[in-house]
Amino acid sequence: MMTQTPPGGRISGAKLATALGQWRRGGPHHGAADLAAAVEWQVREGRLPPGTRLPAERELASAIDASRTLVGAALERLREKGLVASKRGSGSWITLPRTSGLPVEPEHDDGAQPAIDFARASPPAVSALVPALNEAMPELAALASGTGYSERGLPRLRERIAARYTERGLATSPDDILVTNGAHHAFVLALRNFAGPGDRVLVEQPSYPNAIAAVRAAHSLPVPVAVERGWDVEGIEAALKQSNPRLAYLIADFHNPTGLRMDVETRERLGAALVRARTPVVVDETMVELDHEGDPASGPPPLAAFTGDGVGGNWAISVGSAAKTYWGGLRIGWIRASRQFLAGLVSARSALDLGSPMLEQLVLARLMARDDVLPARRQQVAGMRNTLVDAVRTHFPQWTFEQPDGGLSLWCRLDEPIGTRLAVAALNHGVRVAPGSRFSVHGGLEQWLRLPYALPDDQLAEAVARLGAAAGSVRGGGGASEPPEDVPVA
Repeated sequence: MMTQTPPGGRISGAKLATALGQWRRGGPHHGAADLAAAVEWQVREGRLPPGTRLPAERELASAIDASRTLVGAALERLREKGLVASKRGSGSWITLPRTSGLPVEPEHDDGAQPAIDFARASPPAVSALVPALNEAMPELAALASGTGYSERGLPRLRERIAARYTERGLATSPDDILVTNGAHHAFVLALRNFAGPGDRVLVEQPSYPNAIAAVRAAHSLPVPVAVERGWDVEGIEAALKQSNPRLAYLIADFHNPTGLRMDVETRERLGAALVRARTPVVVDETMVELDHEGDPASGPPPLAAFTGDGVGGNWAISVGSAAKTYWGGLRIGWIRASRQFLAGLVSARSALDLGSPMLEQLVLARLMARDDVLPARRQQVAGMRNTLVDAVRTHFPQWTFEQPDGGLSLWCRLDEPIGTRLAVAALNHGVRVAPGSRFSVHGGLEQWLRLPYALPDDQLAEAVARLGAAAGSVRGGGGASEPPEDVPVA
């Protein structure tokens, strides 16, 4: 099959040399490897997008003060990785790497171990999943005589979800619940209903990367407010006044990625500030049930308990999901909101989808009816946390972190600003990991790394060991601004 030359702009030798900067790092015998690594870095940062035509070997060699042989050897390394393609008479250009998309089990022609997915905070399915599925099949048969559409969701499931909110201290009716295709789908519905192109959306910094991406996909502008050891209430109040956001997005319970939990006093102050500003807030509660200390019903009430229920209604849109608690493949989530908000959300939904799948709703309703599933899950993930904490302390005693009381990840402060370079190097050691910059609105956070504890103990230990090997190859270098964008994050 002939190699097609893609359309794309050309980068000059001088401009590429400027972008590469001080690319020599390994001494005179590692020139080709250093140059290839520097170009690869530019590709993974998005600064050399696919289709970009590279300068001729002679031009580039002159621009970077290197031999043409060295440039040719570096290009050959990049061709082997699938980052560069060449055609006689047409030169060379940037292509999508073979690892783009990062399949779950990539091929390894060299006998290397399969990659460990250390970027998704999503544990395996609970053991009760398959029995619940088998029990749901007769119920599905009974429903099969109908249309199968339900814009608000299966009544029995909405009853279970509403009861759980009531147990946690927020009186809720099934009429306050809308079943969605996951929490992310719920957030996108809220974005569609409340914010448009050019509108500002207040988000935490750091925050869940897919939420930031959704804000940008809606052509809205994310406005970050720092979360460090806790929520900067005064900063959020100032942002509400100065930016006048159309929507806010907060993770109050076992924040992703920091693992922090908002205390009652902070919930009261933030709730009052949001009501004063008349700013709707999406409260992401996907981690709330993963309380390592016990049932979250004994913890702080939902943030929505502090965002009003008087004449102005309640300004919170609480979203939850089965993905973290039961299984990521169970694509069912929900919205808990005031009925005036729900009407608009249901209307917005009709342009995106026509309802959630019935079989999954039946399965989730059965799982939520059991008293033994979530306690077992909490015990399981607490054990995974302890395994990861021990492994990090063994391999990276110089890193620091706050051991979380819930959620699924450690937010590690590194001893050097190498987060993104470490994430890129880790791919070569068979580990996918999301650096701190991925959780930032405008880059930075290079001295941070999120490590999920959602894998079996042996894989967690192996992943940290591989990270240790990757870290040894990147120490002492400069910072970076963008992570490898082809690593999916959950």
